[in-house]
Amino acid sequence: MTRVAGIDCGTNSIRLLVADVHPETGDLIELDRRMTIVRLGQGVDRTGRLAPEALERTFAACREYARVIEELGAERLRFVATSASRDAENRQDFVNGVVEILGVEPEVITGDQEAAFSFTGATGDLHGDDRRLVVDIGGGSTEFVVGNRHVEAARSVDIGCVRLTERHVRHDPPTADEADAIRADVRAALDLAAEAVPIDTAETLVGLAGSVTTVAAIALGLPEYDSEKVHHSRITAAQVAEVTERLLVSTHDERAAIPVIHPGRVDVIIAGALVLREIVERVGAREVVVSEHDILDGIALSVA
Repeated sequence: MTRVAGIDCGTNSIRLLVADVHPETGDLIELDRRMTIVRLGQGVDRTGRLAPEALERTFAACREYARVIEELGAERLRFVATSASRDAENRQDFVNGVVEILGVEPEVITGDQEAAFSFTGATGDLHGDDRRLVVDIGGGSTEFVVGNRHVEAARSVDIGCVRLTERHVRHDPPTADEADAIRADVRAALDLAAEAVPIDTAETLVGLAGSVTTVAAIALGLPEYDSEKVHHSRITAAQVAEVTERLLVSTHDERAAIPVIHPGRVDVIIAGALVLREIVERVGAREVVVSEHDILDGIALSVA
């Protein structure tokens, strides 16, 4: 076994996984997994730049993660940065800060690379030979991947809960016109994804990342977030629609009072739920298989 660390820095959150991984079998024993909402993508869709306060929040999380990595004695570290840092004019400021704190350069990967990592991480512990559509709904982008044991086709499109919220939402709860604008963007992005990925041919829809796991936790009626109960849960299309409708008419304070919603997701979960609902309806899925394993697990496996 090799002790490795993987960091996934996205538009909304930065996450760390330290694990012992068998390089041949891919078996993974998790030692520490944590997430911090840093909103690195704050304003990027509008300004094209990473905000100074967003960078400082991210660097603060990096300093905490550096301490954990050192304490656990990880032999290798891979830092992957996704949508927000791909889009930013001043991403070199981000790169320089990460190198100074962690000693490694963040890899600003392409959307297709992000999709492949997500697929590997999400399907590693799924059994069966069914053809899967893996959907990773992030803060700035969403990845669509079709395959079974290997990726057959992948596409990343620029729809995510942070990007869509900042682009369209001016009221709380959003107006009907604002919700319709989000839906229109998602449908256009689905058309784009379908040009490269046969999104309606898979037998199983697998959903990843915070928007999906939060909708699942609400649908399950959990009194507090429980990753073991969320992982591999099956949420019906009707449950996705019901939770989305509930969120669409909720105020910030009402959403904040739902114990399974992380405070950093309260203002963006409506857009995330809308993305998930549009995907479910477009592909005609009866249910979503929810996975807690995602791009972060794929990163850790790639290090080993």
